[in-house]
Amino acid sequence: MALGDLMTSRFSQLSLAVSNHVMDGNGSNGDYLEDAASADMASQRRDFDTASTSSYANAVASSATVPTTMAYLPQTIVLCELRHAAFEASTPTGPSDSGLVSKWRPKDRMKTGCVALVLCLNISVDPPDVIKISPCARMECWIDPFSMAPQKALETIGKNLRDQYERWQPKARCKVELDPTVDEVKKLCNTCRRYAKSERVLFHYNGHGVPKPTANGEIWLFNKSYTQYIPLPISDLDSWLRTPSIYVFDCSAAGMIVNAFIELLDSGTSSYPGSARDCILLAACEAHETLPQSAEFPADVFTSCLTTPIKMALRWFCTRSLLHESLDCSLIDKIPGRQNDRKTLLGELNWIFTAVTDTIAWNVLPHELFRRLFRQDLLVASLFRNFLLAERIMRSANCSPVSYPMLPPTHQHHMWDAWDMAAEICLSQLPALVEDPNAEFQPSPFFTEQLTAFEVWLDHGSEHKKPPEQLPIVLQVLLSQCHRFRALVLLGRFLDMGPWAVDLALSVGIFPYVLKLLQTTTPELRQILVFIWTKILALDKSCQVDLVKDGGHVYFIRFLNSVEAYPEQRAMAAFVLAVIVDGHRRGQEACIEAGLIHVCLKHLHSSMQNDVQTEPLFLQWLCLCLGKLWEDFTEAQIIGLQADAPAICAPLLSEPQPEVRASAVFALATLLDIGFDSFRDGVGGDEECDDDEKTRAEIIVIIKSLLNIVSDGSPLVRAEVAVALARFAFGHKQHLKSIAAAYWKPQSNSLLSSLPSLANINGTGSGNIVSSQIGPLIRVGNDNSSVVRDGRVSTSSPLATAGVMHGSPLSDDSSQHSDSGILNDGISNGVIRHSRSKPLDNAMYSQCVPAMCTLAKDPSPRIATLGRRVLSIIGIEQVAKSVKSAGSSSARPGEPTTSSTTPSFAGLARSSSWFDMNGGHLPLTFRTPPVSPPRQNFLTGMRRVCSLEFRPHLMNSPDSGLADPLLGSSSGVSERSLLPQSTIYNFSCGHFSKPLLTASDDSEELLAIREERERFALERIAKCQHSSVSKLNNNSQIASWDTRFETGTRTALLQPFSPIVIAADESERIRVWNYEEATLLNGFDNHDFPEKGISKLCLLNELDESLLLVASGDGNIRIWKDYTVRGKQKLVTAFSSIQGHKPGVRSLSTVVDWQQQSGYLYASGEISSVMIWDLDKEQLINSIPSSSDCSVSALASSQVHAGQFAAGFVDGSVRLYDVRAPDMLVCATRPHTQQVERVVGIGFQPGLDQGKIVSASQAGDIQFLDIRNQRDAYLTIDVHRGSLTALAVHRHAPIIASGSAKQLIKVFSLEGEQLGVIRYQHTFMAQKIGSVSCLTFHPYQVLLAAGAADACVSIYADDNSQTR
Repeated sequence: MALGDLMTSRFSQLSLAVSNHVMDGNGSNGDYLEDAASADMASQRRDFDTASTSSYANAVASSATVPTTMAYLPQTIVLCELRHAAFEASTPTGPSDSGLVSKWRPKDRMKTGCVALVLCLNISVDPPDVIKISPCARMECWIDPFSMAPQKALETIGKNLRDQYERWQPKARCKVELDPTVDEVKKLCNTCRRYAKSERVLFHYNGHGVPKPTANGEIWLFNKSYTQYIPLPISDLDSWLRTPSIYVFDCSAAGMIVNAFIELLDSGTSSYPGSARDCILLAACEAHETLPQSAEFPADVFTSCLTTPIKMALRWFCTRSLLHESLDCSLIDKIPGRQNDRKTLLGELNWIFTAVTDTIAWNVLPHELFRRLFRQDLLVASLFRNFLLAERIMRSANCSPVSYPMLPPTHQHHMWDAWDMAAEICLSQLPALVEDPNAEFQPSPFFTEQLTAFEVWLDHGSEHKKPPEQLPIVLQVLLSQCHRFRALVLLGRFLDMGPWAVDLALSVGIFPYVLKLLQTTTPELRQILVFIWTKILALDKSCQVDLVKDGGHVYFIRFLNSVEAYPEQRAMAAFVLAVIVDGHRRGQEACIEAGLIHVCLKHLHSSMQNDVQTEPLFLQWLCLCLGKLWEDFTEAQIIGLQADAPAICAPLLSEPQPEVRASAVFALATLLDIGFDSFRDGVGGDEECDDDEKTRAEIIVIIKSLLNIVSDGSPLVRAEVAVALARFAFGHKQHLKSIAAAYWKPQSNSLLSSLPSLANINGTGSGNIVSSQIGPLIRVGNDNSSVVRDGRVSTSSPLATAGVMHGSPLSDDSSQHSDSGILNDGISNGVIRHSRSKPLDNAMYSQCVPAMCTLAKDPSPRIATLGRRVLSIIGIEQVAKSVKSAGSSSARPGEPTTSSTTPSFAGLARSSSWFDMNGGHLPLTFRTPPVSPPRQNFLTGMRRVCSLEFRPHLMNSPDSGLADPLLGSSSGVSERSLLPQSTIYNFSCGHFSKPLLTASDDSEELLAIREERERFALERIAKCQHSSVSKLNNNSQIASWDTRFETGTRTALLQPFSPIVIAADESERIRVWNYEEATLLNGFDNHDFPEKGISKLCLLNELDESLLLVASGDGNIRIWKDYTVRGKQKLVTAFSSIQGHKPGVRSLSTVVDWQQQSGYLYASGEISSVMIWDLDKEQLINSIPSSSDCSVSALASSQVHAGQFAAGFVDGSVRLYDVRAPDMLVCATRPHTQQVERVVGIGFQPGLDQGKIVSASQAGDIQFLDIRNQRDAYLTIDVHRGSLTALAVHRHAPIIASGSAKQLIKVFSLEGEQLGVIRYQHTFMAQKIGSVSCLTFHPYQVLLAAGAADACVSIYADDNSQTR
């Protein structure tokens, strides 16, 4: 539905507005939405690309028409979302419930329960210290005392005053004492305090018939016979009334009393300790002043301002306004309407007056004081608002009212002008309304104008400018239906400016208003109310309690369930509900009663049924909401499992957005407790058997789904998987420990000698590589003799599987397969095991252990840490930390001594808990030597660890909310709290505390940079294409850099827009060098456990803020940002690009290439397929079988045609693939036929021609192929006989370069003409120079960087470039 004209400005397209800045690369929004235009363009482009895949030729034809600039300048940007900002560095925090937050809450709401009115008028007898003028102010409570008999007048005035106070606080009890004695006042005070208990008491003193207060702070009363004035010290009054109290003194020199009071409080002699705590005073004038006597004022002008402000204000204004001639002041008493009915004239005036005084106070007072005086107690707030009026009116008569706490002067605040104008407009209608009671009353434009002022502030204001002074008025406007919608929309825009704005709004007192509005049913308010609550809860979680108490959660569940709302807004409702149930048992129960689980599952299910892509943010928050609902709440988990939640959530694990996948993992993980939770407290009897089976089946579904994504491309997702497996491991650790023990059996001799490749281990002193599954556990030999041969063991070897087959961990005598009887799972040493987890099937456990190991070896440090924590739960501990020099003495240079991909695991030992008991102190961990020690010479680095950790099992009380059967007795800290915690919920909350309606400011700057770079690139591309390349030879060298890599340069990369070269070596050190200034900018380790060098460096998003992709030889990909600034590099993401090695092969020669157009990373190596990763989704989207028995040795992706890449194989064959073609393979050919040698380099020829490829084999021949003419190469150059090591093809210029092991680089044109030879110079020390290891061209200039085994990187430019 359209949202109404008002909203069109911002909110009308909340769905769009919420993120029309994703493309700006500031990533504030996840990849949820794109600006309509760019999304449209992108989709057209996509349609263009996929328009016709019927045959390859068509695809070629269609994409050839893509405009050139588009083809050369990819529009894709990847990895710039919120989640990439600091995944490794920080742990996000969700909405807080302390700090900045809770300050806005009125700590102790209070009310004034009793009002004591003391009138000392002694009518007709003037006090001795007053000389009255004539005519003189006479009115008291709007009554002329001389118009009736003195006693009657006194009583009428007393009654009037009482009525005036009761209008402000109808429930308070009012007691009046007329011309009293000291004893009567004492009795009155004591009665009031007794009645009010701990509530506030108001004491009002009118001293117009007695002398001024004394300098000692005494007020005057009478004796019984009215012959004397009797003083009453203020200290006595204070001791009778005690605290909390508020005093109003309407008499001349009232400031004396205030001064005396302050002295009393300062000296601390007040009889009631802490009376300073809550004591408020209002006095009519300063200590040296007398009350105004002018007849235009009433005698009690101060009291009139405080209790009848509208009448007083209008009478005062009337005499000063232009209206005073035409308007009879007596009409003011006839203003029609009621004060609390805003649709009447009197009601509207009262409402405007409240708004004006509130606004003045909020803008002038410190917020703390404002909250205390204007938000804590209704009567105090009214009196202080009216006190501001008293200050304005009495200052005009040279009299300054005083208060304690003191307020800054407000009588000249410009908001009074707004009040005067509103008053004038209302008064001008008065004669007509009085004459004709049925006349239509025209509402004042005051609120509309103030909202417009607020809107203007919103357009120009910011956190660093003065806050909008109209905020309290916006609050008042929420009370009126006619302005409410506009006010809420503007309020929403304000709250969107950031947490500071939410805090301001809350401190003004917005909370009760928006809470109340949840009871309205007006449909057009729903979206904006949900938005406002999203903003409030993103800052302050503590509101969950109020929402549940008021039944507010039902409002959001209804909204979540309404199909007509935008999905982004329903996502907000899901967020609000997730916060309501987050760690709040009452909230969880209330939402379950309201059917939230079924609502969420229903929408998840239906979104999976539709083909239309559901808004990812919505799916993400449905999952998070379910997860928070199930977290630590068994009943909810059972409902979820019965409703088939695992089957509904599992498909989300393949959604394109990492946030959605991670949230789905979180939801599934919270259900894992059930496996061992529902069986505590002795529940699981026979009658539960069917349920039990279903539960186990569901748990198995969950675990299987999780195991499928252990190698997901996003660290966000893998972190959640690790947390989930930790929960699972914790619940099933008995069974997992025995499986793990079998998995890492300390190889008994019989088993070892049964392996042919290990049979000769005795006496040779050389260790051996064991299959990659066991490898991580074994550190081979003594350091000096750790010579490693390439003896590989197939993963299906008996060594890898025997342990799992042998001795089922579920049988009672499971101790038979654990050589020292550690793993006795049943009854061990007479201690009964209390864990009640029902075992799942064994296969499940044995799949979990390798998955946990995979996580422990993750390329992301944070996940590897999580993975190690999971392993420690199942009793596997890390022994050896770092083995940086592991490969130094091995037979092959650089070959590591263990076969794990990350030797962080080089020694793992198993620690199996016997029985967990803890005698009221920290666990004692004994590491005992193994009973049957393994052979010394084989496993010196291996340790068996038996830890005796004593922990008693206290059965949990059902209401403790911890789903944990093991609670330490002394500390009371649950082992559960030591489990790693999920971060996806807190991370996701961050989305809502950022501005959702406006683009961020830096987007224009980024666009400008991008445009500048595009212009530069296009100029350079044109130059490259049209100028002939002149010679490149030794004289062309413009820079040479000694990288100081011990092992030589493995790969290099030239930056496109700055004179920077990046190089990397075998031990995965990366160095960044500025070749114009010859300075080293940065150097860092790709990771702590280098293995096999870096196989490729690529630049992502080169036209924007570029990222450095570093591919290691083992297939691990790490992507860095800020890599050119020393010490500031940050890991953006990391994943393993190669999965499914051929049996017995450990890939150490991964080849990858990056394609910016499509956002794809292609990876292959010693595996039988090419993996295609979509870095935008951080997901493996395809795995193309390489249809060849041999592995891929070179990969190149087309830089102009998205989805197209070429692969060269070890047997010399070349294949061209296109992900858009039906079977992906476009054609295959074997150009390298003279000698069958591996393809060393491959590349697409420059230009838009799709089928032209250059391929170079190790034999030394370079073949120029045109795939459309498939028979054979159209040009062959024989360059380096048998020693070709590197090939580079320029992206735009018609030039290629090849390097050889004989320190030669040759440069050719595309016609095969040799353009130059570069012979490597002898280096400084004249040592033997290694072969050319890498060649790379600058993307937009004719610059060639060459690296060699001698750690030197040289840069060559052709003559044209040099002259330029």
